[in-house]
Amino acid sequence: PAEATFADLKSLSESDVFGIKYFSGVATYCNTINAGKIDGRAVIDHGKVKNIAEVYVNGQFCGTAWKAPWTVDVTDALKEGENSLEIKVADLWINRLVGDNQPNAPERICTTPGVQSIYPADYPLKEAGLMGPVKLIECK
Repeated sequence: PAEATFADLKSLSESDVFGIKYFSGVATYCNTINAGKIDGRAVIDHGKVKNIAEVYVNGQFCGTAWKAPWTVDVTDALKEGENSLEIKVADLWINRLVGDNQPNAPERICTTPGVQSIYPADYPLKEAGLMGPVKLIECK
């Protein structure tokens, strides 16, 4: 789907929605965060991400997280009060290939010859997306 709302953050591969469960690409997560006065530096802690994330606060690019501890310094973009938070997460291609091999696949999206047979319908899905918990942390 073009859009989805999540009550809880979890791996996209755990979804009951076919297009989310087998998604491959960049998923954009949007929310707002409230910040008090920051006396020092502030970071967004993503919790857990698979596989790489870009962070934007109030439309300003703050950095990329590609390994644990999955944090990005957001001090320069953060303002006191309400802030928009956008996290773009890119995941692996594997889940899409597995999805294309499902007997109930509505359409086959990947058409690379030979690759489909490497990831059959029963291949275990990989964790994907933003799993959180996402926290704003002040570092003094």
